[in-house]
Amino acid sequence: MSDMILLKQGEIVLKGLNRRIFEHRFIDNIRRRLAGFGKFKVYAMQSTVYVEPLGECDMEGAFEAAKCVFGAITVSRAASCVKDKDAIVETACSYLADELMNVKTFKVESKRADKRFPMGSIELSQYVGGEIHDRFSHLKADMHNPEFIVNVEVRDLAAYVHGPAFRGAGGLPVGVGGRMITLLSGGIDSPVASYMIAKRGVRLFPVHFYSHPYTSVQAKEKVLLLAKILSKYCGNMKVELVPFTRIQEEIRENCPEGLMTVIMRRFMMRIAERTANDRDCIGIVTGDNLGQVASQTAEALNVTEECVDIPIFRPLIAFDKREIIDIARNTGTYETSILPYEDCCTVFTPRRPRTKPSLKEVLAAEAVLDVDALIENALAGLERVDL
Repeated sequence: MSDMILLKQGEIVLKGLNRRIFEHRFIDNIRRRLAGFGKFKVYAMQSTVYVEPLGECDMEGAFEAAKCVFGAITVSRAASCVKDKDAIVETACSYLADELMNVKTFKVESKRADKRFPMGSIELSQYVGGEIHDRFSHLKADMHNPEFIVNVEVRDLAAYVHGPAFRGAGGLPVGVGGRMITLLSGGIDSPVASYMIAKRGVRLFPVHFYSHPYTSVQAKEKVLLLAKILSKYCGNMKVELVPFTRIQEEIRENCPEGLMTVIMRRFMMRIAERTANDRDCIGIVTGDNLGQVASQTAEALNVTEECVDIPIFRPLIAFDKREIIDIARNTGTYETSILPYEDCCTVFTPRRPRTKPSLKEVLAAEAVLDVDALIENALAGLERVDL
């Protein structure tokens, strides 16, 4: 009996002739993510990725990490054995003994991927179920609503026994969807947007704007912590910290108050585009949500994106706040996002922001600013933090 992890592929199996590209990336991501928990043999067969420990490994830690790797629809801790009905029974009774002792009802579900195995799936389930019942006399078979399901899979190399599978992270392996800049603030929305676009296979490069001394060191550390939390899904990330104080002060002193926010966001887009070009990125990701605040009306968003040529992706555009918060809780970013440290978007908030700014008036307001010089000054102070 050998303890291992099974990851069932999700959308990857639909990729036709390109499937191997997705599968190889998935395997590479698993290897990197589990490297800190020991040495593992990782390989794919029959729409399943097998993770076998090589020597002493932290299987609990590896299992939790595996559940966060995009590309898997389910993840299971399993035991392998030879493809023999009695060996399968022995493995099930020993490997799942604790679970079987703590429930009253069960059933066995079998899948026979190796058609050379002499028993059919139903016949194998009946045999294994009967033997388990004989050894755990308190158990009753329940085919409709069992407390515990014993899963048996007979595959090419071996038979595998496991309990109910856990839900995987889903989506596509990070790296198959290109590279993008993500604007990461300290709020709830942008970490969720980053998570969701990474789930579609995008590798992310976070950019954060800070306004010292108006924003604190704790606010910057909060963003780095959010990026670290996201890294368990997105992989290693390099966070780029951009000083934004001078730009905001120039906007405050020279531009109409009602247009301050939309002009500020246009500067963010220009800087993000410059960073994207340096990183060979194909787009910018934001946490914009239509109508949530004045700067996220359709008119304001249209004016905001006019200043760049690169595509802007908004995964949260049609979500309501409750849906966003639910995802933030599930991904582990919510408690950090609500820490009371201000970001640059909140310290320069106008009293009456324009909800329907026109491009003509925004361009006229920006004309008094030396846009290129301000951008160069901000980029000169850029700091990169490698997580």
